[in-house]
Amino acid sequence: MNDTQPASRTLGRGRGSCSQRLAVLEAVARAAGVRTRVRGLLVDGSFWYPRFPRLRPLVPDAVVLAWPEFRVDGAWVNVSELYAPLDVLGARDPRGFTNTGSQTLFEALSSTAVDWDGSMCGTDSCPSYDLSAMVRRDLGRFSSRDELFAAHGQTLCLPARVAGGAVLGRMTPA
Repeated sequence: MNDTQPASRTLGRGRGSCSQRLAVLEAVARAAGVRTRVRGLLVDGSFWYPRFPRLRPLVPDAVVLAWPEFRVDGAWVNVSELYAPLDVLGARDPRGFTNTGSQTLFEALSSTAVDWDGSMCGTDSCPSYDLSAMVRRDLGRFSSRDELFAAHGQTLCLPARVAGGAVLGRMTPA
């Protein structure tokens, strides 16, 4: 639950939150010579309610999310489209990421469309995987997640991170 946890600690523990595992993916990409950056999104806290129903009182009104981007073949690629374009992922699973069940946001990326921008919306409708209504504010792009969290802070206070981490640590396989 600590968004500033070093990737080496997450690797050493063999588990981590979605944000911590995304940080590991970024670190691996940089180690392989791929440039990275993050887009800061302020996501409505209600997005997390289905995943954490018992922790709902600890979920803040809005959550700062570091959404990675990778420089591939001269273009920035959003982590949502690292495995395939959104329309291809959306065709595989039209429901998109629902934040319910056992699949985490991190796990969903390889097989499920996660569209924070509503970029696949047509003139009359948006696909069910459009999550743009959950984005309260685009905080912009940052050279690193450290820069994002230095500018906007972590969402959860220390007691909530400790309590949430203890509960989630029991739920997550070691």
